[in-house]
Parts: sequence; C-alpha cells; structure tokens
Amino acid sequence: MAKQGAASMLALALLLGTFAAIPTGVQSIGVCYGVNGNGLPSAGDVVQLYQSKGINLMRIYFPDSNALQALSGSNIGVIMDVPNDKLGSIASDPNAAAGWVRDNVQAFSGVSFRYIAVGNEVAGGDTANILPAMRNINDALNNAGLGSIKVSTAVQSGVTQGFPPSQGSFSAGHMGPIAQFLQSTGAPLLANVYPYFSYVGNQAQIDINYALFTSPGTVVQDGGNAYQNLFDALVDTFYSALENAGAGSVGIVVSESGWPSAGGDAASTDNARTYNQNLINHVGQGTPKRPGAIETYIFAMFNEDQKPGAETEKHFGLFNPDKSPVYDINF
Repeated sequence: MAKQGAASMLALALLLGTFAAIPTGVQSIGVCYGVNGNGLPSAGDVVQLYQSKGINLMRIYFPDSNALQALSGSNIGVIMDVPNDKLGSIASDPNAAAGWVRDNVQAFSGVSFRYIAVGNEVAGGDTANILPAMRNINDALNNAGLGSIKVSTAVQSGVTQGFPPSQGSFSAGHMGPIAQFLQSTGAPLLANVYPYFSYVGNQAQIDINYALFTSPGTVVQDGGNAYQNLFDALVDTFYSALENAGAGSVGIVVSESGWPSAGGDAASTDNARTYNQNLINHVGQGTPKRPGAIETYIFAMFNEDQKPGAETEKHFGLFNPDKSPVYDINF
C-alpha cells in the first residue's frame, strides 16, 4: 500500500491529470473494464484512454486476449478473474489450474498482473469450489515462478454481518477458511463495496449524504472510530470480520465500487459524479480502522447496454462507447 502522503499526491494528480509527475509505484485508484456493451472501443484504444487519464490499475473479468495484448508493456497493474464457470474444473484438477496459468498468465509476460480473483461474488453451492481453486491457482503460479502474483476471490458485502463496523463478522461459512488462506499467503481480500446498493435497499435508515460522502459530520460513532461515510463503514466491517476469523493481518483491496448514473432510485449523473469524485478524493486516507491508502477500483469504465439484470446495471460507466465522458470527473 502507498503511504498516505503519496496517496494524497496521487489524488491530486488524478484531479490535475498530471500523473506523469508522480513517482512510479504509487497506486491507489483503478477502473474495472467491462465489455458487455455495443460499439465499445478496441482494447488498444481503451488502454490508451486509461493512460491518457492517468489510470494505472485495471480489473478484467476473464482472460481477454485482446485486452491482455494491449496491456502488455503498459505498466497498468491488473486484476484478472478466473470466471465463475471455470471454478469447478480448476478446483478439482491441479493440471487444469496449471493450464489456465500457462495460457492466460505466463503467455502474457508483459502484463503487470497484481491479483488473480478466483471467482466474483460466487454464491450457493459453488462457494465450495472457491478455496480449492484458489489453492490450485496459487500452486500453479508458484510452480511457474510467479508467486508475486497474489491469489484471492472477490466478495460482496452480503458475506458479512454486524453493526456497528466493530461488530462485523462473516455470515457465510466458507469465508473463514478463505480468510485463513489469504493470511497464510499474504494476499488481500478483494471486496466489492457499494454504498449505493446499501442505500437503495434501506432508504428509511440510511441518509443519502452518508452514502455519497457528503455528510457534514459524524453519522455513526463506534467506540473511538467516527464514521462520516458509508464506504468506510462497509470496508471496516470487512476488516472486523477478518479479525474475527483470525485473519487480522489480511488487507482489503476494493475490487469494485461505483454509482449508477441512470436507471433507478437515486441513479443520476449528479449522484454518480459526486460519489465517484469523492471516492477518488477519499481512498488515499483509508478508513477509521485502517488509515492509509486503499487500492480501489471504480466500476466501470464504460456503460454496458448488454448487461443483464436491473436497468441500473447498464449505467455504471464513466465513459460512453465513443470515449466521451458520461459526466465530468476530475482524474
């Protein structure tokens, strides 16, 4: 993790668009590259757009060879997912894991892989495959001499329970062993953190300003920790859950966070701009429980008109397919 001062410089650079002036190695804000849209730019143009905006971290949700080729030599740090539909075969067969690593990681030696996310928000009976698949991918990376690439899984806030944040614990039984494994390997937990969904699901009790980082003062006092925004409370609930699972040394990377600009309750360009700009400005300082920069990935680079589910799911993008901004945001 970058030190707080460096992260503040990064936030300033993102605001001014002068990332080149910042020392290399400072990394805090990334953007997820979704591809479920019509007329999206080529992968090469997307990488150029990231670079032109000073965005030096990207998450991709499957081994997209076009994206990986475009990323080669770019120095953009990458989270790459093992798709959920591959978990069963990789969990049951170390050779399948070795083949996946060979074809999708070793074959792209010019890509700056940071983490492999073994599954994204896996639910139901498939959760039993997460840890065996993580172990097999981790072993495959180590056997390939790529042990610096950390293996994790991406989870959403529903795997935790408890309020206030200091009372956080894992509500899902598969999470304790995963947390222990992450502690043993030194990998972070990848957490998808969405104050938007918490807010729209409980508008009677959650003020929108608390969700948008615009509350004028403390909203939740939790012992010595004062919470002025819901993002910090959600992240610190994860930290408490890790501690309660005996994995208190595990860090958190926020692998998704964002706000929709259309399609549902409180989904507007003003709210999306407010949330994402404040997120960029905020993550350099960390949370009340864990000060220091939080590596955070905004979801997503583009609006995705082919995304299934609620209408809001199509409107999380920062950019339109023609690379014009959905709303003005200062990188």
